[in-house]
Amino acid sequence: MIVSHQPVMVDEVIMYLITNPDGIYVDGTVGTGGHSIEICKRLGPRGALICLDVDRASIEVAKERLSPFAERVTIAKESYVELDRVLKEIGIDQVHGILLDLGMSSYQLESSGRGFSFTKNEPLDMRMDEDRGVTASDLVNKSSVERLQRLLWDYAQERWATLIARAIVEERRIQPLTSSRQLALLIEATIPAKYRPRKIHPATKTFQALRIAVNRELQNISDFLEKAPLFLVRGGRLVVISYHSLEDRLVKQAFLHWDKWDRHPRKLPVFPSEGKPAIGALQKRAYRPRQAELNGNPRARSARLRVAVRI
Repeated sequence: MIVSHQPVMVDEVIMYLITNPDGIYVDGTVGTGGHSIEICKRLGPRGALICLDVDRASIEVAKERLSPFAERVTIAKESYVELDRVLKEIGIDQVHGILLDLGMSSYQLESSGRGFSFTKNEPLDMRMDEDRGVTASDLVNKSSVERLQRLLWDYAQERWATLIARAIVEERRIQPLTSSRQLALLIEATIPAKYRPRKIHPATKTFQALRIAVNRELQNISDFLEKAPLFLVRGGRLVVISYHSLEDRLVKQAFLHWDKWDRHPRKLPVFPSEGKPAIGALQKRAYRPRQAELNGNPRARSARLRVAVRI
């Protein structure tokens, strides 16, 4: 059964993303289609939406939910990092807006069976794309203690990275770590009781770090942001929703880099000597969910939305 996912900050996404109802838009992380449905409702008769995702099961759900808009929607099992290739293959040079929602969907946490959640007993996989890449089980059972320690610190700032990494290596000498429950219980037993976090599960940061490593999440964001301005028409928008500081920092730094050439980028059509489109953040600070949304969807509490515009 597919768990329904409630999209985050829908009103803000629509307000900042859609500048021309008859334009071409991209949902680079379509998931089960929550944002895409709302985008399609606001498109004009000549508007179009390109939906990308690497999660095969999510795409199938999105296809069904977006079927009423089939004439204006293109759905492909591709990473947003490959957007340049996707656009070339379908004969499109630039688009009017791009949305990236970098969060986990309720489906992936609750129904995918891939070990994303430390509250379930599932195979320790954590791949968004089941067709490629190493699994979380591969990482914890084959990585050196030094690499595990580095992953836990770099991708989650886990205070107990060294202790957890050593515990994983000791445990796998007895038996391989193959399930999410097995790993979660090991971490819970490893962190001293009086130091266990009160507001989150002790395994939260470890699971975050492994998921990021398995899916190359930070590298994908960095690679995409390097070329994102080239995808947009003049006046086009890039909207990114992130959920933890590592993601948000990459987006913020990219936006500041794009904007640093001129604090009023409308005066500057291209980067000096680089020939790249000028693009700047609409607001220096990230937008946050409104309290009314948090009351109905507590999972939105960590969301940060940033918007950049091609000048």
